[in-house]
Amino acid sequence: MFKEWTFPRTLEKICRTGVALALVVVSLHASAQSSVRLYGIVDAWTGYQRIPGNRGAAQVGGGGMSTSFWGFGGQEDLGGGYKTTFAIEGFFRPQNGQYGSFNGDSFFSRNAYVGIASPGGTLTLGRQGSLLYLQSAQFNPFYASFTFSPTINQLYAGLGTYPGYATDQGILGGTSWSNAIQYATPQAGGLSARVAYAPGNQAGNDSAKKFATQATFSQGAFAIGATYQYLNFSTTPGDLGNLLHGLQSQTAAQLGVSYRIRAVKLFGEYTYTGNRLAGGSFHVNMLQAGLVVPVGVGRVLASYAYSRDDGNLNKTRQTAALSYDYPCSLRTDVYAGYMYDHVASLSSGNTLGVGIRTRF
Repeated sequence: MFKEWTFPRTLEKICRTGVALALVVVSLHASAQSSVRLYGIVDAWTGYQRIPGNRGAAQVGGGGMSTSFWGFGGQEDLGGGYKTTFAIEGFFRPQNGQYGSFNGDSFFSRNAYVGIASPGGTLTLGRQGSLLYLQSAQFNPFYASFTFSPTINQLYAGLGTYPGYATDQGILGGTSWSNAIQYATPQAGGLSARVAYAPGNQAGNDSAKKFATQATFSQGAFAIGATYQYLNFSTTPGDLGNLLHGLQSQTAAQLGVSYRIRAVKLFGEYTYTGNRLAGGSFHVNMLQAGLVVPVGVGRVLASYAYSRDDGNLNKTRQTAALSYDYPCSLRTDVYAGYMYDHVASLSSGNTLGVGIRTRF
C-alpha cells in the first residue's frame, strides 16, 4: 500500500513542520528577549593636592573627572510595552585596587536595584542615585567630579569628609540612597519627573527617612531642572560628628539651568540648604556658574561656586576650577585640571593634575 518514494516526502513534511515550529518558538523567545551588559569607567589622575587648612602632597588618585565604577545591568521585554530592568554597580579606586569610593563604602554602593518599566513610567526598588546629586552633576561643567567640580566639592565633599577643617556646609544623605523606592515618569514634550522615598526600615525609627522629587524640562538648546529633598535624622536629636549638634532634619532645594549658544554651553545652579537643630536652625546658599567651550578637538571647562552659611561658623567658601579635556577616541580621553578652594579663615586649597579616563 505504501510506496517506497512516499517516505522521503513524509519525512520532508515532518522536517518542514519542525522547522516552522522552531521558527515560531524562536520568534516567541525573541519577543521576550533579555539582554545583560557589562560597563563602567576607569579614571586615574596624578598631581598635587592641598585641602584647605592642610598641608599639600603629591597624589596618584582615582576619579579625576569621574569616579571609577563597574557594573552590569539589563532588561527583559515582557511584551505590551512592559520591561523588567536592573542595575548592580560598584565604585572602586584604581590607585590602590580597593572597592568603594572611600573606606567603609559598600561593595555595590553606586546602584543596586530592580524594577518594571511601562508606558506609564518606571518603578524601581533598591539602592539608587540621589535625585539631588544627579541634578547637581547635570548642571555643572565638571559633572560628578569630586576632584575638580566646585559644585560637587561644596555640596558633597563638605560635612565630615575633610576632618582637617570644621564646616557646617554640605548635603547629607550621600550620593546614593539605600532602601529606596523611585518612580520616573515617561518623557512628554521635553518634560520628565521623578520621585524617591527611602524609609527607615525599622519600626519607630525615623533616623533614615528620605524624600526627594525632581523635574526636568529640555527643549532644544535649553534645559532647566528643579529638585526638592528632605532628610529626617531622628525623633531624638542626634549629632553629626562634632559639627552639627542636635541635628534633626535637613531640607534642600536646587534650581539648575543650561543653555547652548552655538558651540558654547552655559551652566548655572542655585542651591538652598536648611538645617534644623534642637536649639535652632540655619541655612546655606550656594551659587555656581560655568561653561564648556570647544578648543580644537577638545574642550575647556570652567566653573565657579560661592556659598555662605548663617550658622554659628558663619563661613564663606569660594571654589573655582579650569580644565582641558582631550578625546583620544570615542571611549578614552585625557585631561588636565586645576581647582582653587578657599574656606574663610583657613589657608587656601589647591588641586593640580593630569589624568586619563576610559569607558567600557
